[in-house]
This record gives sequence, structure tokens and C-alpha cells, in this order.
Amino acid sequence: MIIFISYFKLFLISFLAATILPFSSELILTTMYLSNLFETYFLLIFASIGNILGSITNWYLGKKITIFQDRKWFPVSPDQLDRSQKYFQKYGLWSLLLAWVPIIGDPLTLLAGVLNVRFSLFLILVSISKISRYLFILYVASLF
Repeated sequence: MIIFISYFKLFLISFLAATILPFSSELILTTMYLSNLFETYFLLIFASIGNILGSITNWYLGKKITIFQDRKWFPVSPDQLDRSQKYFQKYGLWSLLLAWVPIIGDPLTLLAGVLNVRFSLFLILVSISKISRYLFILYVASLF
């Protein structure tokens, strides 16, 4: 039971780390891996799913914030938003492969929602990004 709770905590911290909240899932993942108490594949699965779901939450929030685009305080005009959507769909989509990068990754996933990136493309690119990062962290940790 304690092992399951630990996996759930990793999932939760990974989820929160993908939002604007200042959490670090990498440190928890590495510590759990180095303890030799947990299965590597389960660590990868729980951390990845939590982090991907956190990014999906950002995408959804970005998508829903556009309901306020007609308000005076909204930071961009409808024309700017439309141009940005076209530009991002054409050139910026691949930037979602950087969703794993601290500080810029979380806003990118939010921006993808604002700019109406198709969910299936978003999910594929962000999943590649997040899973690759955790695989790399586990690989580096295995060297110790």
C-alpha cells in the first residue's frame, strides 16, 4: 500500500510540476529510482502520465481563456490572435517538443491552447517531450 501511495505522490507532483506551480518532479523521480524500492517502468509511467495530464490541463485552460478575448483587459486583439494561431500552426507547432524545458515549457502548453492547436497533435508532441525527458533522467540516474 505504501508503494502505491508513493507512486501516486509521484504522479501528483509530476502533474503539478507541469502547471505554473513550482514543483520539481525530476528530484522526486530520481530519489525514488535511486532508492531501489520502485519499479523503473512504473516510475516512468506515473511520472509521464502525471506530467502529460498537467500539460493537458494547461492546454485546456488556454483554450478556455479565449472566451474573454472580447474584454478590454485581454492582452491581444482578435486579429492578433488569429494571425498568431496561423503562424504557430505553421511554424511553432514543433516548439511543443520543448514542453519539458523548465520555465518555458508550461507557458508553451498554455499558449498551444490559446492558439487552438489541434489536441491530437498537441498530445503527441507533448508526450514525446515529457516521456523523453523522464527516460533521460532515469538513464542518467542509472549511471550512479
